[in-house]
Amino acid sequence: MRALLLIVLVAASAPAFAASSETDFKTAYAAAEAAENEASILRNRWTTTETTLAEAKKAAASGDFDSAVAAAKEAEALANASIFQATSEKERWQDIEIH
Repeated sequence: MRALLLIVLVAASAPAFAASSETDFKTAYAAAEAAENEASILRNRWTTTETTLAEAKKAAASGDFDSAVAAAKEAEALANASIFQATSEKERWQDIEIH
């Protein structure tokens, strides 16, 4: 009975463990590139974002779409952080008290 329950649970969760596809990579990479382009407009591109985008492309080229998607999502998060940094510093510098 326990074995049957385990099989049912594993089968039910199988879609959650589906491998990433080339389409998934292209979608994630496009989102990362869009965020990086926005960071570029704000003149706040991070070298770590560029490196991570390159890692994503390299992983995709070798067919490792799980790693490629993960790297693209990380690059998007880095780009979004650089956007946040640029916009917050643009506004927050006025809050600094100069002695």
